[in-house]
Amino acid sequence: VRDPRPIVISGPSGVGKGTLYNLLFQRHPNTFTLSVSHTTRGPRPGEENGVHYHFVTRDAFLELRANDGFVENAQFGDNFYGTSKATIEEQSATGKTVVLDIEVEGVKQIQASGFPARYVFIAPPSEDELERRLRGRGTESEASIQKRLNQAKVELEYAKTPGVHEKTIVNRDLETAYKELEEFVFAAPAASN
Repeated sequence: VRDPRPIVISGPSGVGKGTLYNLLFQRHPNTFTLSVSHTTRGPRPGEENGVHYHFVTRDAFLELRANDGFVENAQFGDNFYGTSKATIEEQSATGKTVVLDIEVEGVKQIQASGFPARYVFIAPPSEDELERRLRGRGTESEASIQKRLNQAKVELEYAKTPGVHEKTIVNRDLETAYKELEEFVFAAPAASN
């Protein structure tokens, strides 16, 4: 029996989270689904409502937040982002395991809310290696790289807190890291005494 709880995956930018869970989706079709967040920003070209995000007005977002409708939410720049409880319930009702890709503040919010979830942290082999990967993307400005590296230090520090993540996977080698993730997500629920 698969553990039905959603899986919260976090880790610093550039660590390869997306690559790992996309492999999980490819190799186990119809088993997992990525949580679709709400946002107040406008769709980018090619983005579909309900697929990439639920695009909502600022008023609608704030009303949902006031009614305790999110397991986590945050503001980046002028836009709000959040994971709605209803979305997770709807996605779980299809029989799929919901995967949430969440940054550290969101993880803290979900944990504080008592929402039942399983937590996985994807760590880089080292901060130097993370920096190399971020620079290797060739898409980030120096300021953006420094910002992401500073944020990574915060996330790596928080991940050392005992008990915040059930599993930490060091993404040194993709296949090895993937196998660890796969074993974790398919592990039977621990017997509660």
